[in-house]
Amino acid sequence: MRALRNFFYQHKFIEVETPVMIPAPAPEENIESVTAERGFLRTSPELAMKVLLADGVQRMFQMGPAFRHNEFGRKHREEFTILEYYAVNWDYMQLADFTTRMIAEAFKSVTGSSVTEYRGKLLDLSQVEYITVEEAYRKYADADCFELAPEKFDELMVLKVEPQLGNGKLTVLKDYPVEYAALSRRSAKDTRVAERWEIYACGIELGNAFGELTDPAEQRRRFALANEVRRRNSMRSYPEPGEFYSALERGIPESSGCAIGVDRLVMLLCGADDIADVRA
Repeated sequence: MRALRNFFYQHKFIEVETPVMIPAPAPEENIESVTAERGFLRTSPELAMKVLLADGVQRMFQMGPAFRHNEFGRKHREEFTILEYYAVNWDYMQLADFTTRMIAEAFKSVTGSSVTEYRGKLLDLSQVEYITVEEAYRKYADADCFELAPEKFDELMVLKVEPQLGNGKLTVLKDYPVEYAALSRRSAKDTRVAERWEIYACGIELGNAFGELTDPAEQRRRFALANEVRRRNSMRSYPEPGEFYSALERGIPESSGCAIGVDRLVMLLCGADDIADVRA
């Protein structure tokens, strides 16, 4: 964690701290929050950090706890440590380059090398491949990602695509179909896709990044759609994130942001097969 912090300090990021208990999480179709007595425990610090972007912070990061209800498994826990960071006037691929260098340099700072062994396989973190979601589905699943129903898209991602990513090197999986844009903006180069990428090592997703959506009307529309899906799936209803909406109206500058699961980085560092080996 010290090595990660030092990398951000060297690149003129400031460290911030935002509340862990919040009045309203972002409504997400596949993530449920943990309730607190007077609100919710954050699933990530994203909305609060975007308020800081609107207030003029140019580069920032924070490391701290995040919570997601009923998430258990080899790579999941209800409580985990998140590293989230934003940079104004960086596009999403600049942030991808920054992120891959950060991971490699942090490992080298701790172990003396950017090469590690995980589950019997060598992984050179200084080497990176970039592949679009469209290319990955055609190559590994023999499918057109733009024609798949959401359930099939998710199934093929887990069974066919993810196991092939990050083998021997870091993989940046980029340009998701707009149906999976989350809080990222639509690409100006290809309107079928959004400015979103995820980074993988040895089949493990380490982080998720966006060229940030800053259009207030489009953001409200997406949240409304997500809330409708949540309602159909009998998920918890949330209050509106009023402070975040106010920040959008004031104006969030062009920026990119990423969230990294620190526990998963530690799994790689320690050769741990299960997140329970590094987090109780």
